[in-house]
Amino acid sequence: MEKKFVLRDAEEKDYDFILRVNEENVEVLSPMPLERLKLFKEHADMLQVAEVDGELAAFIICMKEGDDWYDSENYLWFCKTYPKFLYVDRIVLDEPFRHKGLGKFMYEAMFAKAKADGVPVVTCEVDTVPYNGPSLLFHEVMGFKEVGAQYVRGGTVKVSLQAVEV
Repeated sequence: MEKKFVLRDAEEKDYDFILRVNEENVEVLSPMPLERLKLFKEHADMLQVAEVDGELAAFIICMKEGDDWYDSENYLWFCKTYPKFLYVDRIVLDEPFRHKGLGKFMYEAMFAKAKADGVPVVTCEVDTVPYNGPSLLFHEVMGFKEVGAQYVRGGTVKVSLQAVEV
């Protein structure tokens, strides 16, 4: 039987799930205390959770250009490079829900939203040091191309800055 995916706006009741899944994957993400999550809720263009057959399975956070609050080194790079874009801050799938098509479903919904909003480019970054091969392959399959690279977090992490036209 095919699984039913639903993407909806995150609510306060989802915060424990979001914080847990973020912390379980913090080695490839940045930390996110509750205070930062609340700021994302206030400022993000997308802060959504995905459910699979009614069970919380993933979340996504995206920011549009021009938000002065947002201090991500990668977001700031894209602000200097593109006049209008949607930046994927993070998309995180809970371990039991990986490799089932959920990431693709979420990205397709995000692309559709960007297109509907008149946003021509979706951007993201993927770690190359340390190497995140599965994410690089996923983004390549989704049509992303490298448009730059930089070291972040005090020179400890190298990222591939990527973009795709929608």
